[in-house]
Amino acid sequence: MPEDRYGNSPLLGPHVVGQRVVVRRLVRGETGPTGGPAMTDVLGVCESWADGVVVVRREQGDVVTIDTADIVSGKPVPPRPTRYRHLDPVTADRLALPGWQPVESEPLGDWVLRASGGFSSRGNSVLALGDPGLPLSEAVEHVAGWYRTRGLEPRAHVHLDGDIAPAFADAGWTSYDPTLLMLAGVSRVLRRLGRPPGVEVEHHGRVDDAWLASDGRAARYGEAARQVLATGEVTLATVRDEHGQVLARGRGASHGDWVGVSSLWTREDVRRTGLGSAVLRSLLEWGSERGATTTYLQVVLANVTAQELYQAHGYEVHHRYDYLVLDLGP
Repeated sequence: MPEDRYGNSPLLGPHVVGQRVVVRRLVRGETGPTGGPAMTDVLGVCESWADGVVVVRREQGDVVTIDTADIVSGKPVPPRPTRYRHLDPVTADRLALPGWQPVESEPLGDWVLRASGGFSSRGNSVLALGDPGLPLSEAVEHVAGWYRTRGLEPRAHVHLDGDIAPAFADAGWTSYDPTLLMLAGVSRVLRRLGRPPGVEVEHHGRVDDAWLASDGRAARYGEAARQVLATGEVTLATVRDEHGQVLARGRGASHGDWVGVSSLWTREDVRRTGLGSAVLRSLLEWGSERGATTTYLQVVLANVTAQELYQAHGYEVHHRYDYLVLDLGP
């Protein structure tokens, strides 16, 4: 687009690639309500601007191709706002809860008991946030008994800076695997990831044998793992070789305007080739199509490499939580 009559640089042009924009364009062959040419607005992320053609990926996930000659006006616009920056840790943890649904759950006041045959701390710990409806010492004892009857080590998800964690500590529970909840705007991460690579990413709703074989922890728990991974509005994204073996994979869970990302993995011999980024982009596009504006993931505090990678993609640490365990002894 040329400069305007005042000599100002245009608001649109190749410099907006990767940014969220609104573009007003002519709709050729149609007449507007006043009898003049019809126009329409396109809102989304500009993916390319070259050879007289602009490509905009709308927030619903579809791609619109526009001839620059048809552009009437437009400008960059701020990223679609998300609410995550203003959430307190308890609310954030509760909002993330539907993204990893256990095989069995039961409320205890505001707490949520979760059991999944031992597969994952998230699926086998009490979400101990809020008021359990009992004196804390009694609630902690009830939790221990609930897990014992299921042959599981009692575990809890707590915030150490609250008034609940000391009640567990007094009963002999100890901390392990401090974990970070990381959040980001979906549009922000998609911009950081850049243009999609030419990689075919498959989406399925069930865990097949090849997926399970790529995840040693899930494979150990078999059917319980399959149930947790496939329950809810979820998708399992995979990149496979010509033999159907998994090269890269990830899981997305959509609920409300959030999309949770988990089980991200790339086979060691094909790392740093863009496959992991392709899976992440595909998961977020899937979530965006379902109305997600915020994405989240959980990463163990000790996994500094993963934290740095996710931060490079636009994720930010929202808060830390800890898992506690009660050693039942021999």
